[in-house]
Amino acid sequence: MTIGTDQIRGHEATPDARFPHAPADWSREAAIETAQQEGLTLQDDHWEVVRGLQEFYDRHEEGAVKLSELHDALEEKFHYKGGVKYLYTLLPGGPIAQGCRLAGLKPPGGAVDKSFGSVA
Repeated sequence: MTIGTDQIRGHEATPDARFPHAPADWSREAAIETAQQEGLTLQDDHWEVVRGLQEFYDRHEEGAVKLSELHDALEEKFHYKGGVKYLYTLLPGGPIAQGCRLAGLKPPGGAVDKSFGSVA
């Protein structure tokens, strides 16, 4: 039996109707804990990003998520608020990299490249 990250942190993952596309081992409490460790206080807009990322991943096969497609999807979904530029104000650690951590998802390849000091 594989132990999910939530169980390791002491959180039992239970399905949350507000997050229908969440990974089975994800919990809202674990996301809040991760956010606090990263200096964030999650607001409604953060949860909207988390839901959007989880939905995107749910529609794609495991390992098939491409950074450029996810970036474009976020740009389109949040265009009315300023797109990815706006998302960086919410998630300064990168809307994809930090957003995926909060959503319980593995970021696509290239989302985190610390050798260049940049994060997607």
